[in-house]
Amino acid sequence: MTGPIKSIDAAGLKAALHDGAEIALLDAREEVPFDARHILMASCLPLGRIEVSVDDLVPRRGARVVWCDDGEGLAAQAAERMTAIGYTDVSVLEGGIKAWEADGHCIYSGVHVPSKAFAEVVEHEAGTPYITAEELMSLIDDKADIAIYDTRSYEEYHSNSIPGAVSVPGAEIVYRFKDLTPSADTMVVVNCGGRTRSIIGAQALINAGVPNKVVSLKNGTQDWHLAGYDVVKGATRRPPEVSNAGMDAAIAGARRIAKLCDIRIIDRATLEAWRHEAEERTLYTLDVRTPEEYETGHVAGVKHIAGGQLVQETDAHLGTWGARVVLLDDNGIRATVTASWLKQMGWEVAIMTNAEAGGEIVTGPHRPAVQGFDSSKAKRISPKDLKAILDSGEANVVDLNWSRGYYDGHIPGAWYAIRARLDADLGKLPDAAALVFTSPDGVLAEVAAADRSASDGSVMALEGGTAAWVAAGLPLETGATNMASAAEDIRLKAREQGTDIEAAMRAYLAWEIELVNDMAKDDDHRFNVIAPAS
Repeated sequence: MTGPIKSIDAAGLKAALHDGAEIALLDAREEVPFDARHILMASCLPLGRIEVSVDDLVPRRGARVVWCDDGEGLAAQAAERMTAIGYTDVSVLEGGIKAWEADGHCIYSGVHVPSKAFAEVVEHEAGTPYITAEELMSLIDDKADIAIYDTRSYEEYHSNSIPGAVSVPGAEIVYRFKDLTPSADTMVVVNCGGRTRSIIGAQALINAGVPNKVVSLKNGTQDWHLAGYDVVKGATRRPPEVSNAGMDAAIAGARRIAKLCDIRIIDRATLEAWRHEAEERTLYTLDVRTPEEYETGHVAGVKHIAGGQLVQETDAHLGTWGARVVLLDDNGIRATVTASWLKQMGWEVAIMTNAEAGGEIVTGPHRPAVQGFDSSKAKRISPKDLKAILDSGEANVVDLNWSRGYYDGHIPGAWYAIRARLDADLGKLPDAAALVFTSPDGVLAEVAAADRSASDGSVMALEGGTAAWVAAGLPLETGATNMASAAEDIRLKAREQGTDIEAAMRAYLAWEIELVNDMAKDDDHRFNVIAPAS
């Protein structure tokens, strides 16, 4: 049994955000309501995903944690669940974000606001140059010597991009620049879907001292779309492998950035010392290379997040403000570029190579540690046996995947549900003898099955999840076929809206641009932009 959960009022939270000690401010709601209104420094950690996400987001059990919501009662449940896992300093914000707002503090809409606001401050403070969609089209029509680099993830680029653009995600842009851009006379245009990664990518090249003229594309592919120009679907252009000359140029650029931002390089002894201190001071260790490189071989216990995505969505990976952050790669280039931005955002950050870190090298994707559930309570069923009882109409399947993943493919007849809504939403299912949970890899399904285990064994988890179903050669269906829960887990991007996409794009871009003014009035952020002398 745990004792009563502590509470903290808005004034106390405000003071805590400024006292210099570690703090994790967590919002227990799903992403859609979080997107509508939340506190700037909060990370969105939905109640139903705590067990599978909290260890990565808030790794230290003694970290000071404050949960909030907007009056739904989820924060108290989240605090109780986190305390049961073993966290020892957990509080709930009294009155939720309404009380924060009533005290005169700012409330924000949007997701990954700290990262997006930071980019707007960078553009303002560093004077990052840009061109408009119309100006870029004129350059293309004139067959000017230009190169267009898209700094989003490859998947985003592949989904929608500007004609002629090459996929160069985030921190890769300095690393691969020389081989992509052999002529110093080529004008380089950096774009993303909107603004953040365009600005960060362009300014990274400027900070690295590349000889080319570099600009960001104002408002990215959204403005390109709004200008009436064709958006490419299915683009596949990627950079070449890094040559010796490319490596030399990238190292020189990274050294300029390291000097500009005073990036700390640590050795194995320091890393080990920090690991020994991890019960008193939170430590994040992150590999910022590409997913393919990470899965080929990485230091055991080190999480992966590509450098550009880390800067784009810092709140999704670094939940504890004031923590130590160590970034790893194979040569220091991408770690340096990423560290330079995290430092300017207010993190204590250091870099090192995987070779210097030492330790066991393992393969495959990162698998988060699952906390707070008894696996022995989860009864499992194989894909073959599930297929048999589905064919006989004896089971309901509940898919706990993200809604976007459910739309892309799920077991025929399966119901989409959000785990935190199961008490209310399972009643929408037809009667059946068995209830089977699934999720992409089966982990969240096992947590749910253990949580709702029945003495008669009628509640089960699909062993290996939907991936095992597919591996067994069994079919999937697509679309929003059976929605037990409203799809409030993922905020749709403007181009994913069902109607009036252009209005959504204009509203989003106006919101993003206004963030620089919001930051001028908000003292909670920790930004300190460092720009090279002009």
